[in-house]
Amino acid sequence: MVISKPSPPSPRAALALPLALAACASCAASGEAAHRAPRPNVVFILADDLGYGDVAALNPSSRIPTPNLDRLAAEGMAFTDAHSPSGVCTPTRYALLTGRYTWRSRLKNGVLWVDSPPLIEPGRQTVADVLAGAGYRTAAVGKWHLGLGYGRDANGEIDRTLPLDDGPTTHGFGSFFGIPASLDMAPYFYVEDLAVVEPLTAQNPGGRFPKFMRKGPRSPGFSVVDCLDVLTAKAVGFIDEAADGDEPFFLYFPLTAPHKPVLPHPRFDGTTALGPYGDFIGQVDDTVGRVLAALEEAGVADDTLLVFSSDNGSFMHRRAADSGPDHVDDPTLQAYRETTHTANFVFRGTKADVWEGGHHVPLLARWPAAVEAGSRSEQTVCLVDTLATLAALAGASVPVGNGEDSFDLSPLLLGEADRFARAGVVNHSSSGMFALRDGPWKLVAGNGSGGREKPKGKPFARPYMLFDLAADPSETRDVAADHPERMAAMEAELERLRGAGGSRPGLVAASN
Repeated sequence: MVISKPSPPSPRAALALPLALAACASCAASGEAAHRAPRPNVVFILADDLGYGDVAALNPSSRIPTPNLDRLAAEGMAFTDAHSPSGVCTPTRYALLTGRYTWRSRLKNGVLWVDSPPLIEPGRQTVADVLAGAGYRTAAVGKWHLGLGYGRDANGEIDRTLPLDDGPTTHGFGSFFGIPASLDMAPYFYVEDLAVVEPLTAQNPGGRFPKFMRKGPRSPGFSVVDCLDVLTAKAVGFIDEAADGDEPFFLYFPLTAPHKPVLPHPRFDGTTALGPYGDFIGQVDDTVGRVLAALEEAGVADDTLLVFSSDNGSFMHRRAADSGPDHVDDPTLQAYRETTHTANFVFRGTKADVWEGGHHVPLLARWPAAVEAGSRSEQTVCLVDTLATLAALAGASVPVGNGEDSFDLSPLLLGEADRFARAGVVNHSSSGMFALRDGPWKLVAGNGSGGREKPKGKPFARPYMLFDLAADPSETRDVAADHPERMAAMEAELERLRGAGGSRPGLVAASN
């Protein structure tokens, strides 16, 4: 069995892992490097629909100032080839927390809605379960979007006055304050621990882009435009309180922005000259700055691993330079000319797609006590790796039967890249289109985007496609016909991974 090992950086994105995608030598020594540094506090900020190109430190042509995100990159590590496991949000959140690709669960495509039943299976361990078991104080603040267990009346209808029987606090988090799903999904209300905070006695109007949201019930104290500020205050409050304790803490802070409705707080209006979307990115960056300030004021910034990423790529389309008006000229347009802004950098497609624009996301990690400032990793990694990584840093073990697709990234964070290896990353679109990475090579198991860009195609419809991302990061040239042996090997490996119980070595085949 061949082991995926790092190779010298390539000129473009250092996507060099050999094909034998099933093995990982570092798993046997998971946590070895991490144990050389004290256990960190962990704050994981997950933006909602923010593209790789929306971070100025990652996109030299960006005209959106992101000083706080740039600071994370300057004072920590930037991963230049990081991926969300899916092009949409619910599957990424499940995979991030459980270390398991969501297509192994009941959710084979799409996302959950506000009233969908819980997706995380009873008994399945999350990163919060693992860290809580290792002595961490845990909390979640923000957008959950993994289903809640609502109480029901005698007729089986949802009764939001009853306590919930499933939510973040039944999956390892000591406390939760946030919203059930995306900020454009009715009804609109806050949840605290296992209770709806306020009855839904008001009505929220619908709206069109950029203020797109669905019409529906709302708690009278719930303000859409103030939501991100409310959540940020709760997150900062947790940091202030937890920093005074004796145990390390873990805060999972999934934001509501810049997902639609593109509705920045009025204090950010006009601050970027790139329309409401640009202003909303500015508010996301300000939110990161407030978390950084809270850590510094509490005296724990140096001992805290602050991670920032996004659940998928941006929904903003890229148009040719001569294509006419864009979002700056008309805020109702969900697109930028490529000379104005490239939310998804040079990558093809948008949120929901199997193209790189759907899942090639920013990933920044700052931990002054252990991570080299200004460092970069060009290894192909995935947010599904969060569970194994944080478990290793906490000196904990991932329970058997959990974290099936999660690999420990701590060797990369701690400057020991020669110890790192992982199986190939599997990506998944909103309609269920699969892609597989093998070094610079990307196999698309279908005949289109599998998302929003045309042609959308269908999963597993022929012909499959192959791209050399080192030479062609924008996926403009399908080279499948030139590499039949590689195509055959990658197709076989994708089928093996799909049929197996997980990506990590030693897992036996199991039914999905």
